[in-house]
Amino acid sequence: MKLSIIIPVFNEAKTIQSILRKIDLVALPSQLQKEVIVVDDGSTDGANLLIAVCMESFSTGEIKYIRHATNQGKGAAIKTGIGQASGDVVIIQDADLEYDPKEYDTLLQPILEGYADVVYGSRFMGGKPHRVLFFWHTIGNRFLTFLSNLLTNLNLTDMESGYKIFRTEVLQSISLEEKKFGFEPEVTAKICRIPGIRIYEVGISYYGRTYEEGKKISWRDGVKAIYCILKYNLFRQGKVYKLLVERERVTD
Repeated sequence: MKLSIIIPVFNEAKTIQSILRKIDLVALPSQLQKEVIVVDDGSTDGANLLIAVCMESFSTGEIKYIRHATNQGKGAAIKTGIGQASGDVVIIQDADLEYDPKEYDTLLQPILEGYADVVYGSRFMGGKPHRVLFFWHTIGNRFLTFLSNLLTNLNLTDMESGYKIFRTEVLQSISLEEKKFGFEPEVTAKICRIPGIRIYEVGISYYGRTYEEGKKISWRDGVKAIYCILKYNLFRQGKVYKLLVERERVTD
């Protein structure tokens, strides 16, 4: 079996080599092979040169490097990576060191044991280390998870988690549209409607960073996440669309 590790990168010169070294050192369970897919989303800080150095020294698998000519967004980079994935299982790995590759084993177990098709790594369950940072970010994440759960009828604790693992055929069976940070609510809304899908959660650690350290997400992305939750859980299922059509008919 093979694990495809998709790494969307935009101006992460400070951390990209560290995350690739961590991935290289990880021993996967059940003798899984590694396929690392680095999607450089138009970086301008020299990250591409550092990635090239790592490609020459990576010893436990292969690194595929794809570069977008211009910055398109995290979702667009992930979509490009999904199209290149040849492994049996896919994980999304941010390049900023907030999530630890040592926990691949924990995330993979429900799939390898035949229980799950999708596994979410939750920052809000279990006793793993969790850096203390922004109060309002925590409130925002919990609200977005609550709203998503309300419309998907799931009981996730961390819908916005950056650590998600999918059986490849599941992820490649859905059409993704969001180009930026709307990937998380979109993919959640779409996978939950797959008949018989088995979704699990496991507790993970979280080594968050500050804006001074390079964190990019802002309150605007939270607003867009609300829009995406409504868009893919209501509009795309036809519920709101039908109401709008009926309203237009009455108005006419």
